Amino acid sequence: MSRTAGSTPDARTAVRVCPLCEATCGLTLTIEGTRVTGARGDRDDVFSKGFICPKGASFGAADGDPDRLRTPLVREDGVLREAGWDEAFDAVAAGLRPLIERHGPNAVGVVLGNPNVHTMAGALYPPVLLGALGTRSVFTASTVDQMPKHVSSGLLYGDANAIPVPDLDRTDHLLLIGANPLESNGSLCTAPDFPGRLRALRARGGTLTVIDPRRTRTARLADRHVAIRPGTDATLLAAMAHVLFTEGLVDLGDLAAHVEGTDELRTALEDFTPEAASAACDVDAETIRALARELAAAPTAAVYGRIGSCTVPHGTLASWLVDVLNILTGNLDRPGGALFPLAATDRAPRPAAPGHGFALGRWHSRVSRHPEAKGELPLAALAEEIDTATGEGTPVRAVIAVAANPVLSAPDGHRLDKALDSLDFMVSVDPYLNETSRHAHVVLPPPPPSRSAHHDFAFNTLAIRNQVRYNRPAVPLDDGSMAETEILARLVLAATGMHGADPSAVDRMVIDGTLGKAVADPASPVHGRDPGELADALTGENGPERRLDMMLRLGPYGDAFGARPEGLTLESLLAHPHGIDLGPLAPRVPQRLKTRSGRIELLPAPIAGDLPRLRDALRERPAGIVLVGRRHLRSNNSWMHNVPALTGGSNRCTLHVHPDDAARLGLADGGAVRVKGAGGEVVAPVEVTDTVRRGVVSLPHGWGHDRPGTRMSHASLDPGVNVNQLLDGSLLDPLSGTAVLNGFPVELTACTAH
Repeated sequence: MSRTAGSTPDARTAVRVCPLCEATCGLTLTIEGTRVTGARGDRDDVFSKGFICPKGASFGAADGDPDRLRTPLVREDGVLREAGWDEAFDAVAAGLRPLIERHGPNAVGVVLGNPNVHTMAGALYPPVLLGALGTRSVFTASTVDQMPKHVSSGLLYGDANAIPVPDLDRTDHLLLIGANPLESNGSLCTAPDFPGRLRALRARGGTLTVIDPRRTRTARLADRHVAIRPGTDATLLAAMAHVLFTEGLVDLGDLAAHVEGTDELRTALEDFTPEAASAACDVDAETIRALARELAAAPTAAVYGRIGSCTVPHGTLASWLVDVLNILTGNLDRPGGALFPLAATDRAPRPAAPGHGFALGRWHSRVSRHPEAKGELPLAALAEEIDTATGEGTPVRAVIAVAANPVLSAPDGHRLDKALDSLDFMVSVDPYLNETSRHAHVVLPPPPPSRSAHHDFAFNTLAIRNQVRYNRPAVPLDDGSMAETEILARLVLAATGMHGADPSAVDRMVIDGTLGKAVADPASPVHGRDPGELADALTGENGPERRLDMMLRLGPYGDAFGARPEGLTLESLLAHPHGIDLGPLAPRVPQRLKTRSGRIELLPAPIAGDLPRLRDALRERPAGIVLVGRRHLRSNNSWMHNVPALTGGSNRCTLHVHPDDAARLGLADGGAVRVKGAGGEVVAPVEVTDTVRRGVVSLPHGWGHDRPGTRMSHASLDPGVNVNQLLDGSLLDPLSGTAVLNGFPVELTACTAH
C-alpha cells in the first residue's frame, strides 16, 4: 500500500481486482482509515491497463453500503434478530442435521447464485459442501444463464468447462449473436475494456457483425446489424452452416484430423436452407448467405454467442452451432479465431487421450422429471421441488442459499416466495436481507469485498489472454465480522455433521486429498513424491492461500514443488501485485479434448435428437408481441440497485416499445402498460424507442424490490418490476434445463389514468 497525494494524512492506496462483473479490471483503491473513498483504474494492471467502468468506479459505495448486514441474523418466534457467529452456526447445525438424518441428503436443496463465481470463497468451498452433503438437489444461476454453453461444450469436447473464447485482439472478423458487451462488459469471455477492443478491431480493418433484435450500443458500433426475430438464433446459425456446406466453403484446416461427424452434420442440416430459415428468423436469405460467406472468407474469424442466444427455446443448439461455425471455417483453436484459455490454476496439460466424455440426465428432478445437466437441476424447478408432494422421494425441506436471489432471478417468483416460506429450515449466505434471504432462518453475512482476498478462479478460464492476479484484503476485517472463507468452511462443517471442528480442517482435507491424488497420478509433475512433504512446503497466511499456492504449483505454469524453480507460486504472485502476464492464447487441441473418441464429436446423439424440434420451428410464425431482456452497464442482475450512484439515468426498469407498436396499442411514452405472460402480469413505464424492432418489447432483469421484510432502502425507492414473474417456469431448453427468458409471448394493455 502507498500514501495518496492530496488526501487526508492516513489515506493510502491498494490494488484490487474488481469483483463486480466478469471483466475483472484492476482497480487502485483509495482508503482512509477502514473506508474505501475512491477507486480508479490500475494503469499497471497486466490485463486491464487502467480501464474502468461505472461499477468499478463505484466500488467504494458498494463496499460501504450502510444496508449491508454486519452480524448474523437468527429467526426467533418468526422474527430475524441479530446473533453471534457461534449461535448462528449452532442454529444451522440444529436445523439441517436432523432433516438430513430423517429424509436423506436430497431433502436439502443447495442454491448457488451468480456472485459465487466472483469471490475466492465461492470458488473454493461450495464444491466441498456439495461433495460432503451428497445431495442431488442442486440449483444454480447457470440454468437462467449459460448452461447451454456448458452442455454444448461437454458434448463437443467431452468437458463442460471447455469453453472457447474469441481471440478479440487478433481476429479479423467477429460475429456476435445475442451479446451486448458494451453493456455487459462481456460474459463467458473475460475481457477488460471490451468496447475498446471492438473499436480496435474495426480500426485495424476488421469487421464486426452483431445479430440482435435490439439496436444495442454494441450493434450501433457494428459494420452490420441484423435484427433477428427473438428466439430464432439456432435457425439462423444452422442456415449459415448449410451455406458453408452447399457452397463448398467448409475448411477444417488443422482441425481436420481431430473432428468426426462432418458428413453426418451436413445431412442433418439439409432442411435448413436460407429460404426456409428466412421466414422463421425474419432475415432475408441473401443476408444469411452473406453472413456465411463473409465468415468463411475472413483471414481469421470468431463467432461468439451469449445470453440472448442461450435463454431461448433452442439455447443448447444455438450454443452448439456457434462452435460448429468456428469449426467448419477452421477458426476453432487457432490465433484470431476461438481458443481455449489456460489458467494458472488449471490442471497441467496432459497427453492427448480419450476421456470419460460428458453425459446428460444421470438423474432427474423429482416432480417434472427434468434431466440433470452438469450435476444441476433447473432453477425454474426449485419451487415445485419444495411445494409439490407428489413424485418420487421427499420434497426439498431445507435450502442452503449462497449468494443467490432466485425470487428475482427464477421464473414465477411469487410461487417460489411462498415455497421458501414453507421450508422447515433455510440458511442464506448473503450481505443483504433481500427478496430471498428474508425467508431464511439464519442469515450469514460475508464482509465487504475490500475485506476479502481475491483471485479469479472461474474467469481466468474464460480470459482472452492468459494472466494471473491475486490480492490480499485491502482493509482488515471489522470487529465482529468473519471472513467469507471461514463462513463457508464452517457452513460445510455444520451441514455435514462436523459442527464445532476447526474450520481449517476443511482446507487441510482438500489439500491432503488433492496432493494424495497428484502423487499417485503418473501424469502429474509430482508423481511418486511424499504428499506430507509437499503439504509442508505450501506457503500462505491461511488455508485458502495454501490451497491457492497448491493449485498454482500443480498448474501449467507452476514450480511443481521445486521441479521447475522458475514456475509460479503464491510467493511469486505476491511479488507482482499488478499481476503476471502469461501470454496470448495458444492452440490446445487435441490435449483439451476429453470425449470418449478423443476427437471433436461434431454431431453428438443428444444434439441430433433435438434437431427435429428445430426443424419444426422452421414452420413457426409467432403472432403478437414477444419480450426480450436487456442489460445495463451500471448493474449486474439484481446486485447493485441499492447503490445510488449506479441507479437512475438509463438504468431504469422501463418497457422499450417500438413507435409503430406503441401507436397501434395506444401506448404513450412515459405512460404505464400492463404486461401479461403465462406466469402473471406486471405494470411498467413505457419508453418508446426505435432501438427495438417491431413486434418486440424489452424489459430489464433483476428488478422487483417491492417485497416487505427486506432491508434495501435505496432499491425500494424505485423497485421496478420482476420480468421473470411473466413466466410460469414451464418454458425450458430441454437439453440444458435453462429457462426461456427471451423471445416469449406477452400481451400489452395500456393502463388508464385514475
